Amino acid sequence: MGVFQNNLLAGAAAAASAGGGAFYSYQIEQSLRMSYDENTQLIRTLGTASDRQKVTMSYWFKAHYPFNTTQRETQQVTAGTSGSAYYLSMQSVTNGVFGSWRAEIAGLGYLGMAGTISDASGWYHVVERWDTTQSTDSDRWRIYLNGTEVTYATVSPYGPNYPSQNIDVPYLTAANNFALGGISGVGTGQLGTNTTFAEFIYADGQSYAPTQFGEFKNGVWIPKDPSGTTFGNNGFHLKFENASDLGNDSSGNNNDFTANNMGADHQVLDSPTFGS
Repeated sequence: MGVFQNNLLAGAAAAASAGGGAFYSYQIEQSLRMSYDENTQLIRTLGTASDRQKVTMSYWFKAHYPFNTTQRETQQVTAGTSGSAYYLSMQSVTNGVFGSWRAEIAGLGYLGMAGTISDASGWYHVVERWDTTQSTDSDRWRIYLNGTEVTYATVSPYGPNYPSQNIDVPYLTAANNFALGGISGVGTGQLGTNTTFAEFIYADGQSYAPTQFGEFKNGVWIPKDPSGTTFGNNGFHLKFENASDLGNDSSGNNNDFTANNMGADHQVLDSPTFGS
């Protein structure tokens, strides 16, 4: 099983030698710390999608190990209805130390990363894109980690299981919930998450490559100004920049999230470009 090295560690050294922030042309200042034990959650109800066949999700994350004492998984992102999640984006732990990243659609299957990530304290960037209009099945559902498409697991049941052409993405149904953390909360089969999130972007009706949100500089994957992103009806941009309104949407759509079991102390002065 392979190990995914985190090139942001190299980025930290490069930034230091380049005079700190000068290495990054785009700055992310705040992040959001979520906790399984505190049952933290950001949640909103989806409206009518601009296009149920195309969607892109981009976010930076730092996972905290071990996730919890009873579960081997943490649901970073969940969508669907209480007790019947259509879409799960999760970090799964191996031996309490390293993790792999995978997505699951109930009734459709898995798309999982082969191998593990190597750094339990560094930042990673995930892009997941859907475009079920594509004629090639492997172009319909894709996951990228730090700018590079992952090598997918081929061990049952982790896929890859690709959707049929022109199928509607199951979790985009109006009135479904979309949450960072589990929809129903810890102890209901909808797990929470021990994750710090930064710059969470959701683009409804678009299938963007990772270069919409990041770029390589001196071989290091770093954040990029996402200006020009088309968000669509359900799209949002969570910057976590307002400690009194952690679920504020900065996309212009006002698709704000409700924060549960979180206060101003869950805003963290730490990010892929700004170390605490």
